[in-house]
Amino acid sequence: MSDSNSKSTQAERLVQLRRDKGFTAEQLAQAMTAAGAKVSRGAISNWERGTNGIVSSKLPTLARILGCSEGYLLRGDLQSEDTSMLLSEDNYLSQSMDLETAHASTSPSDNGAAKTQLETFPDTDKHSQTYPTKGHAMNTIKKSNKLQNVCYDIRGPLLQTANKMEAEGKRILKLNVGNPAPFGLEAPHEILRDVAMNLSEATGYSDSQGIFSARKAILQYYQSKGLLSAVDVRDVYLGNGVSELIVMTMQALMNDGDEVLIPMPDYPLWTAAANLAGGTAVHYRCNEADNWHPDVEDIKSKITSKTKGIVVINPNNPTGSLYSDELLKQIIEVAKEHNLIIMADEIYDRILYDNNVHTPMSTLTDEVLVLSYNGLSKSHRIAGFRSGWMMVSGRKQHATDFIEGLDMLASMRLCSNVQGQYAIQTAMGGHQSMQDLTSETGRLYKQREMAVSRLNAIKGISCTMPQGAFYCFPKMDPEVYPITDDMDFMMDLLVEENVLMVQGTGFNWDKPDHFRLVFLPNLLDLENAMDRLDRFFAKKRQQFGTE
Repeated sequence: MSDSNSKSTQAERLVQLRRDKGFTAEQLAQAMTAAGAKVSRGAISNWERGTNGIVSSKLPTLARILGCSEGYLLRGDLQSEDTSMLLSEDNYLSQSMDLETAHASTSPSDNGAAKTQLETFPDTDKHSQTYPTKGHAMNTIKKSNKLQNVCYDIRGPLLQTANKMEAEGKRILKLNVGNPAPFGLEAPHEILRDVAMNLSEATGYSDSQGIFSARKAILQYYQSKGLLSAVDVRDVYLGNGVSELIVMTMQALMNDGDEVLIPMPDYPLWTAAANLAGGTAVHYRCNEADNWHPDVEDIKSKITSKTKGIVVINPNNPTGSLYSDELLKQIIEVAKEHNLIIMADEIYDRILYDNNVHTPMSTLTDEVLVLSYNGLSKSHRIAGFRSGWMMVSGRKQHATDFIEGLDMLASMRLCSNVQGQYAIQTAMGGHQSMQDLTSETGRLYKQREMAVSRLNAIKGISCTMPQGAFYCFPKMDPEVYPITDDMDFMMDLLVEENVLMVQGTGFNWDKPDHFRLVFLPNLLDLENAMDRLDRFFAKKRQQFGTE
């Protein structure tokens, strides 16, 4: 190892070692998990960015897999190859205990020496380290270990950099978040009026599951779609957006070590919520060549005795793919065979193009427990109201204890935003203005057409046509853009062209060769963004010598 390497940061050393071994972040996470030190790709990414220090309990396994000493990873210590391979987990724990013992027994006059010793492990995973200062102890407070495996790049380092640039007076084209309101996509006035009329009724807590009229309207919506099983308002939970209900579900469902199958790519909150609950997100592949449809055989191959459920995001975020009834029934059969819960994220069910029709999974089976998630943030452009819901349907007899857990968690948060609940009954019936936006003469339809055609016109970029939602998930040909870190690549785009997008690995895709583009901006702004992408990718081809 070179002298320059020893002076690099912990994050830089980890990145270099991983690349020297030929691992992707996903492969390194899989290797560590197989070796008994469970860790997610998101945690690896956080370590490599310096967002978190390397967790001490994972360090021995990480060093062993990368073929280096723990001291080199942590501090850049130069050791001979023989010495580096002798450092075992027991040695590391012994060193840590010695340091803590030395600190505990140090008298006030030895403060300087104690501090120097402790700082040899600046990034280890201690919840609290005490540094004497002027006779008083000051604790370093660190985040919970539960967050080490949590990653949410949609609002991560790229957005933080964009916010700093905006504070410096730069105008950033933000194509990173599916938030309709900032792009001039207004909420239906009927909803705003009805919410305003009910404000006086919305100043107190509601029932923990939500107001009756809203839950009844949701139930009737699914009944009109062909809901198979007997369901009543007690099976509907209102939440502060679908996000709260996803987290609530995972907390109620997952024990430490349990697994849940989640699509790859995914909406990253699903993976984050599973990991935060102590479980493991196991990703099944969606095939780009098959218009991003789930690979049912891959789903089957990932099921173990620890698997609790299957997440289905349809229409999909980030790909915009819409699944056929036949495909959904195949997934249902897998769930039925293995007694798994289906968690159907259908938040984009009303944002469809080309006369496509969405089928809720709750209308296809009553033999499997189905949790259906939906809301008004996207379809009715009221993301700030946090109006979401979850409906429990299908085979519930064996899930009474789990449902008790949902009831308990719903009660613990008291209730969801009551003002937003009053938007639901109005939204579920009457004229659906989203159809005006997604028809051939609509704004979203035209923006989709322009975004996909412009992306496919860039050398080395290919993009499938989304059938739902308002996202594209283009691929960068690795022969034309041989990048190894897609977040760094998107950071270059942000800094050089003032365009903010999220890299593909931020959606738990396993290769650095995709990114997500939000096509919500009006045609003029979207055209401007595509011009900047043209310029950026042309410059990169020149740098890579692939023009």
